[in-house]
Amino acid sequence: MSHLLTAFKQPLLRIINFVIFVTLISGFILPGSSWADASNLGVKNGHLSPCPASDNCVVSQDADAKHAIDPIEYHVDRDTARETLLKVLSVVPRTEVIEQTDNYIHALSKSRIFKFVDDVEFYLPADESVIHTRSASRVGESDLGVNRRRVEQIRLALRDLNI
Repeated sequence: MSHLLTAFKQPLLRIINFVIFVTLISGFILPGSSWADASNLGVKNGHLSPCPASDNCVVSQDADAKHAIDPIEYHVDRDTARETLLKVLSVVPRTEVIEQTDNYIHALSKSRIFKFVDDVEFYLPADESVIHTRSASRVGESDLGVNRRRVEQIRLALRDLNI
């Protein structure tokens, strides 16, 4: 009988350790987290929303030093820039465009393992040859730089396509 208990003890300890590990990681990644407020998205008065205080957001308009990222410049007409951006987004892994107008694109991008959702926004003002961008995690405090890297990869892809 004691041999049988020993056989079950090892897997049970592994499960308990895993649950403790996931709980600790969740506490690090998700402290005080809440789902993004949909009213925080989109273009209002010619601007994308500012980033929250957390470290998991970048924006190219009216940002403080921690959240600032350059807009994406283009040298073609606005419609061509927009269509090229949509093509690039169609090949970004785990990313889906969910809204688009003539001057705005909203995409969702999911993380590979935990499937956390980031909102990625692009604004193409009529009077500038730039694409303003905002990329923000919906939950947590830190994204380990994922949103900034995503925008920079999109910028490089567009540059490679000579926009």
